[in-house]
Amino acid sequence: MPAKKKTARRVVPQGRKAKSRLEKTWKETRAALSSAEGTVEKRVKALVKRSGVDTRQATQTLKVWRGRLDRERRRALKQVEGRLSVLQTRARKERRALARMVDEAVQRTLAALNIPSRQEVHELTRRVEELSRKVGGFRR
Repeated sequence: MPAKKKTARRVVPQGRKAKSRLEKTWKETRAALSSAEGTVEKRVKALVKRSGVDTRQATQTLKVWRGRLDRERRRALKQVEGRLSVLQTRARKERRALARMVDEAVQRTLAALNIPSRQEVHELTRRVEELSRKVGGFRR
């Protein structure tokens, strides 16, 4: 059996992936609304033909339906934007919490292995330099 060729997967950041899914869903929603608008328009025209309704009245009805669809479209957009902002806020909060947990785990691991942290090394270096200056002052 021949070995499978490994292909490198392109890593897409989660934010971009979610955004592209959201954009795709939004485009599909807009397409569905446009399709619904076209269907309503066709049905109204068919109704006009069958019933002999005045074309001005049919035009007025179409304008009313278009207005309703536009309002619904705007309302849906506001809802999506609101939910997206809530998700973004939550993602930022969760990212901060995760970063804090990772930092704490790293600190505990360094302490368990008795390895100084970067901050501790920096503090010790500063103290050594300070002591070196004091010793240098005594030599004069």
